[in-house]
Amino acid sequence: MDQRFIAPLILGIVLVFGVYRRLRRSFGPQRVSVARLGFRIGILAIAATLVLLASAHNINSAGALLGGAACGAALGYLGLLHTRFEATAQGRFYTPHTYIGLIVTALFLGRVVFRFLTLYSNPQQAAQMNQNPLSVYQGSPLTLAIFGVLIGYYLVFYIGVLRKTRDLAPLPAGPSNSASDPSSNP
Repeated sequence: MDQRFIAPLILGIVLVFGVYRRLRRSFGPQRVSVARLGFRIGILAIAATLVLLASAHNINSAGALLGGAACGAALGYLGLLHTRFEATAQGRFYTPHTYIGLIVTALFLGRVVFRFLTLYSNPQQAAQMNQNPLSVYQGSPLTLAIFGVLIGYYLVFYIGVLRKTRDLAPLPAGPSNSASDPSSNP
């Protein structure tokens, strides 16, 4: 196997696994885990900072990233407005709006796949890549704008989920709750 295809293959496997997990979290009630959401917020903030610093030398790239992040933040707020929050005896849960999260994920995934196929379908362009394989993605304002949408959406959405569920107290477990729970009636 050609050595230059090992890194993209590993990246592709990780990307497919990440997309699978992301899509799975777009359906049905999700348990609120403060530690997990906090970890995701931290990783997204670090990634956004690193990409912004890497693209700061070009005003168009930095502007595209920030503009995309602003659009993503607006979508995150819209997603929060359409998200259901509830507390049960099992804990705190949120049910995200399915289509907004799917659209953001599909937009980002589509752009990454397009850039990947464009790059690797042209052997001359692949041969001219410098030591930074992400430079091709960083040089495209559209790619940075879409990455900004993804970052802005999930940062606002996850922070909003934490804030909205902070005051929800789980219902105590017991037989008195099942009688008053409207979903338990036939």
